[in-house]
Amino acid sequence: MEWDPAKYVQFGDYRDRPFFDLTGRVHAGHPVQVVDLGCGPGNLTATLAERWPAADVVGIDSSAEMLAKAAKLAGDGQGLRFEQANIACWKPSAETDVVVSNAALQWVPGHQEMMGAWLDALRPGAWFALQVPGNFNAPSHALMRRLAGSARWAPKLEGVLRGGESVGEPADYLHILLDAGYSADAWETTYQQVLPGRDAVLEWVRGTALRPVLAALSADDAAEFEAEYAAALREAYPQTAHGTVYPFRRIFAVGCKNP
Repeated sequence: MEWDPAKYVQFGDYRDRPFFDLTGRVHAGHPVQVVDLGCGPGNLTATLAERWPAADVVGIDSSAEMLAKAAKLAGDGQGLRFEQANIACWKPSAETDVVVSNAALQWVPGHQEMMGAWLDALRPGAWFALQVPGNFNAPSHALMRRLAGSARWAPKLEGVLRGGESVGEPADYLHILLDAGYSADAWETTYQQVLPGRDAVLEWVRGTALRPVLAALSADDAAEFEAEYAAALREAYPQTAHGTVYPFRRIFAVGCKNP
């Protein structure tokens, strides 16, 4: 599945805000190595290098398209670099003491089990922070799955989309951190996003949740699917004089490993 960095950052303010709400709860003083799992185009990873200029800051992503954009941010005397790798295969090094994953682990089946191994491998005093979307049962996603499961589309889209099993609840992540010996905090926030333009919610999901569908269909089929889906979204999220209000629930968890 290819990613479009320009489409992903189209709603930059709304996509960036959860990252800062997440990392604001990480109170590491002088980390040696900071890892951003699922760094995307790298613009947010760069803020970690600005925050901790003495650290080795590594952004990891599986998308060559995203990393091509991120590569332009590396260098300039900062310890900022990027690597192409599958998150599922990643392991922390002995120097890793801050791990951030923002809106990425929902794409990794079994990530809750992987977290346990990562948390065990990190040294005392290390920080782990994650944010995942918690809106898989929202109309935007439920309508997409319903359409994908219809008689017209099921033969071409069977197994392409995942549901609420993609992520845990805040309590799930809290207990993973606590069980691993971390002082932990977990919470959720629903952002009332006001999106501009016609078919604003469709434009939003084109950058993320809709990408597996678009990758699985031909151009003609993708256009047909989008037309049906857009009509359903307009009913679920009516446009107002102020724009289209799109509530987006996010799930956060942060922990510091106890001595």
